[in-house]
Amino acid sequence: MPHVTVFSLFSEFDINLFKSGKHYRLYEKLGSHPMEVDGVKGTYFAVWAPTAKSVSVIGDFNEWDEHRHLLNVRWDASGIWEGFIPNVGVGDIYKYKIFSNNHGAVTEKADPFARYCERPPRTASIVWKADYDWGDRQWMENRRDKNALDKPFSVYEVHLGSWKRNAHGDFLTYAEMAEDLVTYVKEMGFTHVEFMPIMEYPYDPSWGYQLTGYFAPTSRFGDPEGFKLLVDKMHQAGIGVILDWVPSHFPEDAHGLGFFDGSHLYEHPDRRRGYHPDWKSLIFNYGRNEVRAFLISNAIFWLDQFHADALRVDAVASMLYLDYSREEGEWEPNMYGNNENLEALSFIRELNETVYGTFPDVQTIAEESTAFSGVSKPVMYGGLGFGMKWMMGWMHDTLEYFKKEPIYRKHHQNDLTFSMTYAFTENFMLPFSHDEVVYGKQSLVYRMPGDEWQRFANLRLMFGYMFTHPGTKLIFMGGEFGQTSEWNFQKGLEWQLTQYEVHSGVQELIKDLNAVYKGKRALYEKQFSPEGFQWIDYGDHENSVLTYMRKGLEGTKDIYVACNFTPVPRERYRVGVPKTNGRFEVLLNSDDKKYGGSGMASNISAIAKIPWHGHGQSIEMTIPPLSIVIFE
Repeated sequence: MPHVTVFSLFSEFDINLFKSGKHYRLYEKLGSHPMEVDGVKGTYFAVWAPTAKSVSVIGDFNEWDEHRHLLNVRWDASGIWEGFIPNVGVGDIYKYKIFSNNHGAVTEKADPFARYCERPPRTASIVWKADYDWGDRQWMENRRDKNALDKPFSVYEVHLGSWKRNAHGDFLTYAEMAEDLVTYVKEMGFTHVEFMPIMEYPYDPSWGYQLTGYFAPTSRFGDPEGFKLLVDKMHQAGIGVILDWVPSHFPEDAHGLGFFDGSHLYEHPDRRRGYHPDWKSLIFNYGRNEVRAFLISNAIFWLDQFHADALRVDAVASMLYLDYSREEGEWEPNMYGNNENLEALSFIRELNETVYGTFPDVQTIAEESTAFSGVSKPVMYGGLGFGMKWMMGWMHDTLEYFKKEPIYRKHHQNDLTFSMTYAFTENFMLPFSHDEVVYGKQSLVYRMPGDEWQRFANLRLMFGYMFTHPGTKLIFMGGEFGQTSEWNFQKGLEWQLTQYEVHSGVQELIKDLNAVYKGKRALYEKQFSPEGFQWIDYGDHENSVLTYMRKGLEGTKDIYVACNFTPVPRERYRVGVPKTNGRFEVLLNSDDKKYGGSGMASNISAIAKIPWHGHGQSIEMTIPPLSIVIFE
């Protein structure tokens, strides 16, 4: 029997789809697939390398000899090399050795479609099957309701390598996190967890944003079945899973996608469009059909094979603009003479149409930092088609405001109120992400002014403001208990801090804010609609007080919010209210002693027929220092 048996998983239809960029399940065909052919067990290999003169599979099973297992090139000009190798199976380590027609270049590459990779710094691919018996049927059948835009979305952003370490300082495994992390996220009341990239990556300081194994969960924490277990346990606990996904760039590591077959196969050949000066990485060629199919297949793969509920797409702004982070002369305008990357725009629209067409019960979320119009508008109406967009402007303005000493805040109230002028132009998610607690920016609590009491009061107030502002929510791990140091990817969070009242108090507040957000429909039913928000008074700069209402569908009780951004209690503060019956109930007061506050009561009076704030009646209340009061 020959070393490589002629065999193919590709039909003529598959090849036509691939060439046209419309094959969205390439992972079922390309890569390594253990199987039986003519009664012989082995593995089928297929790799795209159109510039290759020859391609061989090398590995432990053939002593890394490139002469023993040469793949066959297909006759249809697809550029696919393939073949069945007997007696190679699950667990075998391999790479592709590629001899190029391009100036004799020789490359040794990991499989772009590998399902499992060696643990870095080792770089080979591993033949794998990743069979798993899922237990999340109930979640999958009902997740359309959990992931809908008119439902609560409170996200806990996690870097798996540094959420918690074991007693020896090593990583927790996926299986261990399926116990500890799932229990914690459920206890805190978050609706979703977002994992920073879990696809295989070679360099820890990249945090996972420089990928080499697009179809493989990182082996740092275990095998692919382990990650499926983690997702499964999240679902069984009623928690959705969002994956960070990076279609914007990839590293130049020798075993990665760059210069794959001795040519610019995955990356754009023009360095002005194919190289990221900021990240020293390569940019995908979005105009090449096969590359588009690779990326869209990858998005579908994580939704299909790993039951992901959403993809948060990284660095969208860098994809949209040809001049992103480039000086004059370092970029070339498009055919219309402007700076939009038309091929990337087309790719993004196709991606979102395909994802929602295949999985209508998931979401795509754009990390997009510019004022590009229509990011979360459907493609059919001229938008990019994302479900949500990160509200980066809100995050920046809010943090800028809160770092100011309270005595100066009356001059900057517009920093907070400005967001409402554009809050409903997109479906916004409000993020306090990992990017805000690194590189000298300090932790969230240490960005606040004042003594310790004021810092923590400010932090509680900021979180309360976030949870009552229109839009969905995201908090990076550690923020929920007021971690004092910046995030360090090399060690676990400072869990020992939670023994102290001020830290456990923030934790309790987040639990209660999640409960209020999930329990009060006015806070989410119209979170992307101007009908869901109404100012009571945004003009009391002198007292640095904001009052507003949140509204749901007809028949839903309105929620009232009063924020005091100074350490001076506002007693007998009058608030105009629409006509309503009965008394008001305080749902949350961030100054409560259980949160580490002073314990000052809100003292909301009965409604009096005293016109105020344009309403025919009003109440009097106490707004404690540096606090938010939520009532209905």
